Amino acid sequence: MTHQVAILVFDDVEALDFAGPYEVFTTASRVHGRTHPNDAPFFATQCVARTTDSICARAGLRVISDSTFARCTTTDVLIVPGGVVDAALACPETTAWIAATAATATTVASVCTGAFLLARSGVLTQGPVTTHWEDVDDLQRMFPALQVQTGVRWVEQGKITTSAGISAGIDMCLHLVATLAGHDLAVRTARQMDYAWQPQP
Repeated sequence: MTHQVAILVFDDVEALDFAGPYEVFTTASRVHGRTHPNDAPFFATQCVARTTDSICARAGLRVISDSTFARCTTTDVLIVPGGVVDAALACPETTAWIAATAATATTVASVCTGAFLLARSGVLTQGPVTTHWEDVDDLQRMFPALQVQTGVRWVEQGKITTSAGISAGIDMCLHLVATLAGHDLAVRTARQMDYAWQPQP
């Protein structure tokens, strides 16, 4: 089975928040393909934006998305990154797409301040979550029904997983690879990335 992975991108997205998960899922498919060349890839990964216009990520990195909200019709794994999310929070099209996509996805995850977008979209309404350490108080104040946790790399709540800041998203996505495709592939993916994976939250 190939899992369709959609990674949201938007202006002022944190580069590693989306590029880290992109690297994890694409590397996992490549590593698996080396030993199983006749298998379908485990993950088909694309970046999705509201329009076809280029995205200006935080610090000025320009990104061209693979797809748009209108064209991305099948998603198994939804990744919502963070960064400066004020404009995305105020965009009804963005929050509506997150809500609709999360409703049918089997796995939903946020990186860093992406948790604010999940909450604003109505995907996160209560229970344990986490975000970047600088934003914990704001997330708790804006969404008081959430139980915002500190000192963890990621938090699972059913099919929704939220991670702490930036690099924690890589740890979380390796955990998702382990869940969806096996621990051994996650270990080999981290090795290929030369990344010191923290497999415990």
